[in-house]
Amino acid sequence: MGYTIVQKIIKSHLVSGEMTAGSEIALRIDQTLTQDATGTMAYLQLEAMEIERVRTELSVAYIDHNTLQSGFENADDHRYIQTVAKKHGVRFSRPGNGICHQVHLERFGVPGKTLIGSDSHTPTAGGIGMLGMGAGGLDVAVAMGGGAYYITMPRVIKINLTGRLPDYVSAKDVILEVLRLLGVKGGVGAVIEYVGEGVKTLTVPQRATITNMGAELGATSSIFPSDELTLAFMKAQGRESDFTELYPDADAVYDSEYTIDLSSLMPLAACPHSPDNVRSVESLSGMKIDQVCIGSCTNSSLSDMLTVAAMLKGKTVHPDVSLSISPGSKQVYTMLAECGALADLIAAGARILECACGPCIGMGFSPKSAGVSLRTFNRNFLARSGTADASVYLVSPETAAASAIAGVFTDPTTLGAAPSISLPDKFTVNDNLIELPASVDEAKNITVERGPNIKPIPKGKAPDRDLDCELILKVGDNITTDHIMPAGAKILPYRSNVPKLSEFCFTVCDKDFPRRALAAGGGVILGGHNYGQGSSREHAALVPLYLGVKAVIAKSFARIHVANLINFGIVPMTLAYEKDYDRISEGAKISISGFYNAVKSESVAYLTVDGLNEKIPLNLNLTSRQRDILLAGGMLNYTKNAK
Repeated sequence: MGYTIVQKIIKSHLVSGEMTAGSEIALRIDQTLTQDATGTMAYLQLEAMEIERVRTELSVAYIDHNTLQSGFENADDHRYIQTVAKKHGVRFSRPGNGICHQVHLERFGVPGKTLIGSDSHTPTAGGIGMLGMGAGGLDVAVAMGGGAYYITMPRVIKINLTGRLPDYVSAKDVILEVLRLLGVKGGVGAVIEYVGEGVKTLTVPQRATITNMGAELGATSSIFPSDELTLAFMKAQGRESDFTELYPDADAVYDSEYTIDLSSLMPLAACPHSPDNVRSVESLSGMKIDQVCIGSCTNSSLSDMLTVAAMLKGKTVHPDVSLSISPGSKQVYTMLAECGALADLIAAGARILECACGPCIGMGFSPKSAGVSLRTFNRNFLARSGTADASVYLVSPETAAASAIAGVFTDPTTLGAAPSISLPDKFTVNDNLIELPASVDEAKNITVERGPNIKPIPKGKAPDRDLDCELILKVGDNITTDHIMPAGAKILPYRSNVPKLSEFCFTVCDKDFPRRALAAGGGVILGGHNYGQGSSREHAALVPLYLGVKAVIAKSFARIHVANLINFGIVPMTLAYEKDYDRISEGAKISISGFYNAVKSESVAYLTVDGLNEKIPLNLNLTSRQRDILLAGGMLNYTKNAK
């Protein structure tokens, strides 16, 4: 029996474990990336582990999230990351150089290699045949220190692409169709592998759009073959020496298969407030809109920008619409200027933002009250835009441009022939905003700079012998990390200050939660299905730890978040019977007798709830390594104890 693409990469990087779906495996990691919203914590953790020099083939620190500097906090964090990176052997991508996933695809990604990043959209690298995975900052710090990355051996879902995309239908519509088919939980425990004749019609930037939004499926990663189009992309970047051909074996066996005929697709939109709430743009046509945002790590490539510029050339954005453009990298921005496309965008009335995540994470350009915003981004979670009552729709650059001109939702296929664009054989390469680390000898004289907003990391502790506390919060299905630990321009500057950050924890769901949690001395949270979906931000575990959360009970968990909970000593448990969810009320007094011993060795713990005559069984689906981490009070203590 042959291997799939992802199985080939895993096999060549396997440190321990068996390649049996559902079992725990450890992987050697070739590259890491961080961004500034999560990077500060990752490097504080690297320092706490007393790692003098990173041991990966390549590690890069990007500044692309907290670039709106309305106070000293973000600038201080940037200087901390810059100096700690220089000292410990990490390349530093300066503010303005671009969004981590776009820049990494252009300048560093290598087919067949492994990459983990402290950002959930790290699977973007699958567009060039690299196994990229989002992870918590602590897992990235461990990998930078030479440690293995532990995951559950994934199932492999085959998506066979046939045909060719029609005019005005793009890669964004492909991944929205996949989300429509599978839903936000459809990729949990799996890697999505794209194969078929249709793959040969998709460029690397188009493939990267698809793999980027695989994160919204809950997938461990997504990946395309590395083929002649991959080689062409890498040649254009002057990196053909990094190319490796990579295909699945002819007799590879997949766990499940789907087929999508590209030629049958139409423009699609993800409606509020979930990426899998997908409808045709045609069905939304005529809806008045207020704002359009084009860019983010999903759709900010040169080809995306040139398409939008061609559609806007000679036209003017509707007077009721505010349009922003965020190029994905300095390279894209420069080439837009060189070819005149930037002038076309400006002339049409677009507002050009810097090469950063920006509006995608609520870092500026929030919609008006109850506004309708069309975005080429990857997430439309409630309040993520920075406006609590906004309606955010995820669309392709083509739909976004057409709608920006018309002032209403517009199906671009009604516009006649699509404009043709051509990409150069060689891209403008200038890495002057990527700083190389100091040598080992030079590093000894570097002082890491820490601003007053950078606070110590909360420390976990071993589970109590008996758990006896209050159920301090009950939430429903698909609770995202944006619910748990919101983003936005007012909150993101405190990512390195957990005590201050705690004031915003779960306030999207319950404005009084932080006060109640502190007053109760902590407790337990109850959630529904897919608890913790979305971003890799470990703050969604760190801040509850600071507020005294000892355990989270849910119907099911998202992959990265459950790893983050374990890393910080919060015990994740699932309901053995989902019907018991309705029997537990917020504010109830709860207890688990022998809680420590259950974490140590039991597969089931029994929850006692005041007012109920019977105990509720809870599953502890933990590996022996995860149990040891929890018993140590988290990964930092576990790593120190292992020295």
